[in-house]
Amino acid sequence: MARFPGRSWAPSASGATGSAGPSGGRPYGRQQLPRAKRPWPVKHRSVAGQVFALQILVVLLLVVAAAVALVVQSRNDANNEARNRSVAVAQTFANSPGIVAALRSPDPTAILQPKTQSARVAAGVDFIVVLNNDGVRLTHPNPARIGQKFIGTYEPALQGQVVTEEVTGTLGPLVQAVVPVYAPDGSVAGMVSAGITLANVSTASERQLPVVLGAAAGAVGLATLGTALISRRLRRQTHGLGPEEMTRMYEHHAAVLHAVREGVMIVGGDGRLILCNDEARRLLDLPADAEGRPVTELGLEPAPLELLTADRQVTDEVVMAGERLLAVNVRLTSTAGGPQGCVATLRDSTELLALSGRAEVAQRRLRLLYDAGVTVGSSLDVTRTAEELAQVAVPRFADFVTVDLAEQVLAGEEPPPGPSMGRMRRAAFAGIRDDAPFYPVDTVLDVVPETPLAGALHSGRPGLEPRLADARDWREQDPERSARVLAYGVHSLVRVPLRARGVLLGVARFWRSDRPEPFETDDVALAEELVSHAAVCIDNARRYTREHAMAVTLQHSLLPRNLPAQNALDVAHRYLPAQAGVGGDWFDVIPLPGARVALVVGDVVGHGLHAAATMGRLRTAIHNFSTLDLPPDELLGHLDELVNRIDQDESASGSDAALAGATCLYAIYDPVARRCTMASAGHPPPAVVAPDGRVVFPELATGPPLGLAVLPFETVELDLAEGSRLVLYTDGLVEDRQRDIDEGLELLRAALTGPPRTPEQTCADVLGAMLPERPPDDIALLVARTRGLAPDQVAEWEVPSDPAAVGAVRSSVAERLASWGLDEAAFVTELILSELVTNAIRYGSGPIRVRLLRDRALICEVSDGSSTSPHLKYAATTDEGGRGLFLVAQFADRWGTRYTATGKVIWTEQPLE
Repeated sequence: MARFPGRSWAPSASGATGSAGPSGGRPYGRQQLPRAKRPWPVKHRSVAGQVFALQILVVLLLVVAAAVALVVQSRNDANNEARNRSVAVAQTFANSPGIVAALRSPDPTAILQPKTQSARVAAGVDFIVVLNNDGVRLTHPNPARIGQKFIGTYEPALQGQVVTEEVTGTLGPLVQAVVPVYAPDGSVAGMVSAGITLANVSTASERQLPVVLGAAAGAVGLATLGTALISRRLRRQTHGLGPEEMTRMYEHHAAVLHAVREGVMIVGGDGRLILCNDEARRLLDLPADAEGRPVTELGLEPAPLELLTADRQVTDEVVMAGERLLAVNVRLTSTAGGPQGCVATLRDSTELLALSGRAEVAQRRLRLLYDAGVTVGSSLDVTRTAEELAQVAVPRFADFVTVDLAEQVLAGEEPPPGPSMGRMRRAAFAGIRDDAPFYPVDTVLDVVPETPLAGALHSGRPGLEPRLADARDWREQDPERSARVLAYGVHSLVRVPLRARGVLLGVARFWRSDRPEPFETDDVALAEELVSHAAVCIDNARRYTREHAMAVTLQHSLLPRNLPAQNALDVAHRYLPAQAGVGGDWFDVIPLPGARVALVVGDVVGHGLHAAATMGRLRTAIHNFSTLDLPPDELLGHLDELVNRIDQDESASGSDAALAGATCLYAIYDPVARRCTMASAGHPPPAVVAPDGRVVFPELATGPPLGLAVLPFETVELDLAEGSRLVLYTDGLVEDRQRDIDEGLELLRAALTGPPRTPEQTCADVLGAMLPERPPDDIALLVARTRGLAPDQVAEWEVPSDPAAVGAVRSSVAERLASWGLDEAAFVTELILSELVTNAIRYGSGPIRVRLLRDRALICEVSDGSSTSPHLKYAATTDEGGRGLFLVAQFADRWGTRYTATGKVIWTEQPLE
């Protein structure tokens, strides 16, 4: 075996090739020559000399690089130091007492010139110049330049900015800064400029250059000493052999090593492969870069790997390595005082071919079962699991595989009861070719009674047809198709029912055509192992499919199915559930009194039935709170209390499904004022698209999520031009694992920017630009285009606090209704307004206003400054009053009270149909 330079080998044992010399044995019987003394100086052609030259070159390159880096760093440090000092001196002088008064004095130069000279000397800068707002110097180290225009950029300082720049003046390259001088009223009274030349700024980097040069000299000295030591060490370890002798010996060893037909491997004490010959590479399928790598990373089979790393001697131990049966011998190199490690020889054992064949078959089957356990059932999808079963068996076990399942199983439902099955659907097919005459996937198959297939399904036991041409009964299932299968060359079959937890799910059939050997009894056992594992995975997928469908059905039942009719907004929406399961995202459109509309989006943290159920509770609560016509901040406050109660109830019951949190955005749009009022509880801000295509994200006081609020929520009012689009969404649209919310908002801005589009087209464009392939979270998107009530659809009157004014209001209302073509509604409207205005005059306070709105319904509103709300009651026969609101409720389709910041509004709605 090869000996390598730099390794100390023990003396060879007796009987080794060559005779042992005085030195304890040398390879190839070479006699040990007496070692001659060699001089200290290293020859330039020696290995040590080459190492020395390389070290000197590396040191010089490092010194040059360090010097260049120090020069560059020194320049950068000087520049930064000059900027910082200039700005600091200018700002200090600009903020010193009396500067503003001096600038506004009749002769600012007389006051400021001495001060600037004293400050310049004390600060160590080259100049301090005071400027007026026209850029004229008021001070200068050279009095001749006072009154001249300042050379440099000073205009941004008039806007309150600090200006720094590099210029080349009479003193050389310098950095100057210009800062504003603020008057007490915040205006800019003047400017101060300070500058310093770069030559006057010294940095620490310049002082480090001698240190670097000294370190380089030390490194050269150490390299010289190290080279001498290495040279002496190399000659001692190589026993005086020169480079040519070492090279010739290595070439002889390599030729012998790679010529033998036995694999040879040398493994070091650290577990790395030091050397291997060509035969070892062939037997173990080693990669080209195997030498130098740990043997554990070479992809070896477990058996040979264990022998190479066991740290023990092995003699003719037979192991499997891929498709080969190897006889392995291992000897430790440390037993004779050598280095740690081992030498292994590998031999292909052809005399054990029969045993190798059996072991190979067993190994293939075990590997097939292992691969099936890893690949089959990788997803909770019934069809995908059936496909994985078919694919894992082709072509290693069968040439074609068909998997047929009950239709109920494919739909995620319970399989048909009983031990038999009358109808199945083909769920998966795999084969070595695509032109086989088997039924395609998704074909419905009726099981013919009294056939082997029906018997296997009824009994649950597998069936074997080793020679299909000799069997007759299996053809009765489909004689025509069976004849085509035989003509194609299929000659053997194994059928195994798919049963899991005592329930029949379907059947898997394995067919052979190109492989000449028929299926045997051992193959049936292997097929049962494959199918039993796949059946459990299919049943798990079926259960998951059923539960997922139930959760999706529940969630969709809790979301709005149809948006309510209203005229204030043109609305479009999208809802996309997450691939991992249902979540708690929701949206809503709620008509409010006064032709207003509420828009809602929210997100419950988490997935599953609990999140969907919680979403339904919150959505119902918002509908209930909206009937009270609360402003957005108050509504979110009530919703926050509800979430807290839900958490308390869950905690008290000991449930682990406590609500982790929820976010919500509630907005109210008024088409009369064209104003949107909104509040947020931890939800992303909406996007507002102006009619000209500009996109803004309004500044919204985003409160904490629901259930965590400790302070009241805040509302924001936005005035929206008619035709604006209001885009509300959940965080699943703009945020995922690959991008943060800021990046998502910019993508949303880009998707919304452009020419006007309908809400439906906007939804399609946004999802097309931003929807990930597999959404990890639910996505709710709501796009509303604003409309406004025309001025001729609104009428308002101020009502004096005098009962006699009711008649005038009734007349004005009758005239407006006549102009609207609503004469038939005049009587009822006058009756309603008479009652409401009379109550406002009698029980309320001013100012009293009446407003009529002609929208989808006729809306009457009476507002006053009182916060007392009327209540409907049944008047007794002896009561003189109390019947007014009863009449209002009878004649109006809807009525109610809405509180405002200045009082209340009592409203009614009358249908116009």
